[in-house]
Amino acid sequence: MASVIESWGEVGVGLLVALENLVPPIPSEIVLSLGGYLASEGRVNLILVFVAATLGSVGGALLLYWLGYALGEERLRRWLDRIPLVDADDLSKADRWFEKHEKAAVLFGRCAPVVRSLVSIPAGANHMNLGQFVLFTAIGSGVWNAAFVGGGYALGSRYQDLETYSQYFDYAIWAFFIVTIASWAIKKVRKRRRAAAGRSGRASGER
Repeated sequence: MASVIESWGEVGVGLLVALENLVPPIPSEIVLSLGGYLASEGRVNLILVFVAATLGSVGGALLLYWLGYALGEERLRRWLDRIPLVDADDLSKADRWFEKHEKAAVLFGRCAPVVRSLVSIPAGANHMNLGQFVLFTAIGSGVWNAAFVGGGYALGSRYQDLETYSQYFDYAIWAFFIVTIASWAIKKVRKRRRAAAGRSGRASGER
């Protein structure tokens, strides 16, 4: 990443951030803080790093938006419906929630790991207004980019400390997702067991 940024400058930052949308293992935290550090050394321009990073964020998000748009809501629904424990009611509820909160989902989703990339797909599948999608993606990404580019600039050669601090935030987000998904899965299993027991009881009564 350092060689890409040093060779391509601000454009390299934008490209790496755009790729982060498509290849999540590329850590935007390091890309952005490294860009800020190089700006503090006078090797790149601080403002242009921020602009390039935000344009890269929007560009990568648009690729996933168009993927979701091309897939369409029904095809995406069919694919998701094949996931164990997921049923039509869950997808309908999720779809209604996203339609109601799509602006907030895109805005705040840009500041959460993994969700940063994935939120663009349902936005496209639900045909979210493109102008609003770009606007809220740019705002959410801009806040995230400014925090890490500015942090890298302020910390200088200690820019990698930002990754350590940001990991705690990532851990908290992952813990929330894991607990939420686990509790949801347990409820679904219990619901299906009760339904199966009810069908078994009715079948025994009919005999």
